[in-house]
Amino acid sequence: MKNYKITKLQVQNFRNLANQLIQFSPKINCILGENGNGKTNILEAIQVISSKKSFRKNQSFPQFLSVDCEKPEIIFSSVFIDFEENPFSYSSKMTAEEMAFYQNGKPIKKRIDIKTVFINPFDSYGFHTNSSDRREWIDRYLSLLDEHYKKTLSRYQTLLKFRNTLLSKKPPKYIEQLKATIEDFAVLSFEITQKRLQFLNEMAPFMNQTFKELFLEVHDLHINLDSRIGSMSPKDIALMYANQLEKDIERSMTSYGPHKDDYVLLFDGFNSFDFCSLGQQKMSYLSLLFAYIELFRYKYSSYPIVLIDDVSGELDQHRWRRLVEYLEKSQFQVLVTTANEKFKEELERIEGANKIHIKNGSIISQ
Repeated sequence: MKNYKITKLQVQNFRNLANQLIQFSPKINCILGENGNGKTNILEAIQVISSKKSFRKNQSFPQFLSVDCEKPEIIFSSVFIDFEENPFSYSSKMTAEEMAFYQNGKPIKKRIDIKTVFINPFDSYGFHTNSSDRREWIDRYLSLLDEHYKKTLSRYQTLLKFRNTLLSKKPPKYIEQLKATIEDFAVLSFEITQKRLQFLNEMAPFMNQTFKELFLEVHDLHINLDSRIGSMSPKDIALMYANQLEKDIERSMTSYGPHKDDYVLLFDGFNSFDFCSLGQQKMSYLSLLFAYIELFRYKYSSYPIVLIDDVSGELDQHRWRRLVEYLEKSQFQVLVTTANEKFKEELERIEGANKIHIKNGSIISQ
């Protein structure tokens, strides 16, 4: 898997950002400014050109488009370097209908596979409180690591939608079709569950190591998968689905599958949501993310681009400093924003860091 870093970005008609060239360092980039001035929009623009998606939920072209634009289109222009430090231009034109990509000025059919990890100040709360957020987190980042998992999950979701469509109509009429889906549904469920278990086992040692490096504390962090089928064979899973078909028909939906599974983040053997302070939850969540980044490097000898959006909440000044020291020693490219004055002071102490100051969507110095 190739390693990419962004060196330049210019956008037109994207949210409140001015049509200016922004330059980035291959290591640490500190984006500074008051709230509401466009810091997060820079991170989002990089995310969109990398993946066609925002890290914000339910965002699409109408939300991206600047209110002051004269033409309903968004232009992304950027320069990346690959693992051999060869530069190439990468641009995109987004409209309400499509998003077209260009490399070195020539159109390409498929976007370049640029991996990013986004760290949000609010995601820790969602991860600890909502099972859907936990499932989404695992599925998103496991899919970045494993293309086979991504495809298997997509096939499972397509089949799940098909089953639920049949169940919502007149099930007796479609009973044979529902029975015919059971074997494939069981095989996909088995493959998804085994991939998830493997991923969580691979993450465990990196989580403990990263927590220690980040916060100079030793704790045992582990994520458990709460699943009915973790130790079952595809044959046993198929039998379970056959036995629950009557219940599915009664409820007009698929009552159980991997889409219903959950995860528990354990902190020294205890559920982190029940027993940890908000600060410890934030520390655990940050350790989880940076552990994932290290696992990514271990598996592919490359790093994703790391986008950090003001994570200073619930962390005291001592832990900010530890986080800054960790980022200084890291080998990945990172873009970090903050409006917190004390955290800003810590970031500004980083020797050689690229500092980008933004106000009302315009870069005022860099």
